[in-house]
Amino acid sequence: MNNSIRLIAVMLRLLAIESVTSMVVCLLIAVASGHGRIAAQEVTSQGITSQIDQRIALGYSKASIVPAEICTDEQFIRRLYLDIAGRIPTLGERESFLLDQSGSKRLEWIDRLLASEDYVENFADTFDTLLMGRATRGKIGERKNHWRPYLEEVFRSNRPWDQVAREILLARPQSPEQSGAVWFLYERNDNAQAIAEAVAPAFFGIRIDCAQCHDHMVATEIHQEHYWGLVAFFNRSKNTKTNAGPRLSESAIGGFSDFANIYGSSYPNLLTFYESKTIDEPRPEKDAKQEDSQEMYVPAADPADPRIPKFSRREKFVEEILNGHPRFAKAFVNRIWAMLMGRGIVHPYDQMDSVHPPSDAELLDGLAKEFVDSGYNIRGLVRGILASRPYQLGSLRPAGAEDPSRFAWALERPLTAEQLGRSLQIALFQKADEDHACIGDLRDRMPEVLPETVVTDVGDALFLTNNPNVQQMILEASKQDALVGRLASREEPRDAIDEMFLAILGRSAEESESQAVLEFVQARLANRPLAERISVWQSAVWAVLTSAEFRFNH
Repeated sequence: MNNSIRLIAVMLRLLAIESVTSMVVCLLIAVASGHGRIAAQEVTSQGITSQIDQRIALGYSKASIVPAEICTDEQFIRRLYLDIAGRIPTLGERESFLLDQSGSKRLEWIDRLLASEDYVENFADTFDTLLMGRATRGKIGERKNHWRPYLEEVFRSNRPWDQVAREILLARPQSPEQSGAVWFLYERNDNAQAIAEAVAPAFFGIRIDCAQCHDHMVATEIHQEHYWGLVAFFNRSKNTKTNAGPRLSESAIGGFSDFANIYGSSYPNLLTFYESKTIDEPRPEKDAKQEDSQEMYVPAADPADPRIPKFSRREKFVEEILNGHPRFAKAFVNRIWAMLMGRGIVHPYDQMDSVHPPSDAELLDGLAKEFVDSGYNIRGLVRGILASRPYQLGSLRPAGAEDPSRFAWALERPLTAEQLGRSLQIALFQKADEDHACIGDLRDRMPEVLPETVVTDVGDALFLTNNPNVQQMILEASKQDALVGRLASREEPRDAIDEMFLAILGRSAEESESQAVLEFVQARLANRPLAERISVWQSAVWAVLTSAEFRFNH
């Protein structure tokens, strides 16, 4: 990377500790489904939107807050594409939206994106990480072969969330399309504690890790028996390889033990969980030997099929704990809210305990009820939030508004690794390759999807500056049909500057920004051959790409 690129990038990084607004100052200085399902989604989303608008407005009134103005169309289309398509819009998509004269165009474009494959890919990316954690490079291929196709089909077909949870936790696929659901349990390799510690936040929005050795010290309603009870539901399961792919068998015996607390007392690990009942199960005398027999299992259609006990702990968990659990719908609603609004109604989104009360309990309860009544319609829930007034507010914090839990302005959120990787490619090439090497590098650098605390990390800008795959993208963008090549071929620098800002930031350059960049490029472009002109525009493009304004959704 040449010295000009380094100069601009360093200047930007020095100011990256400020907010996204400060990054703009830095730039001033330096640079579909069937009709029935669609109708159901509309009904669901209308009720959700109405509740959101009413409850959040009531919160403004109680706190004497005047919220931010509604965001501009330029701001809305960038935000919407990042949240739903997982990338910034292309120049053509942006222009089409801005030229759309329909009075309901925002809702129409919400529907358009929710019916797209971009939505499927983006939400599959997000839920892969939320449910499974970041895959190591060695596991990515396995997930693509098993888990990933299942997730994509979930969002493509708008499968009800309660059905998805049953398929994942029961792990007995009834069709090829369900086979990948097994992977949630299978990848945890018979580790019942790891399974329990993943199930609690993924499906109930609570963390039980701290209750392994004693009752939770802070969230005192979470007990040690909840931890070991959840473990017991899965400790008879065993990974099994079959001709149909990875499966889980389950034993009819075993899995009985006592757990001890830090005070030396011990208790049996009964089949129970937080805010739910205890499942009755015949328990042998301590140290008594159990005999396994074929009579204890459901007759198998194929002897090679995994064994299913007549008393199945996983089945009991799904039927009697998961089904109707008071936290199940709330946890999903809160997670989707956090994804789209920058923080949950309960924050952090996976700690829905007494220590972290909801900012508006009535709103969360109401949205959860709407979600259940809709048949756990995922797309309807997302649509309802996107159509709401709070989602469409501007990101400039209004005077007197200090509490982000009031949602009086759009909260700034760092792009995920996948969003940033795709957006880099869209900015430079107007198309994106899901398997581009830079996305893998970004996953290693930026593993989180919904960070508890949002900071403008200088290291992220530094990473973009120094990463060889990103550097190679800049070089490739020097071709005539890519961004740098187009800018270098323009006769009028101001036109090039405006195109650069539109392609990368989704807005026109302000006059002061345009003048600052103009002075930078004119001093280096005069009477220079094309190769040197390209180098100058590489420097300018690099500076804008490493800005926090580009790296954040706002």
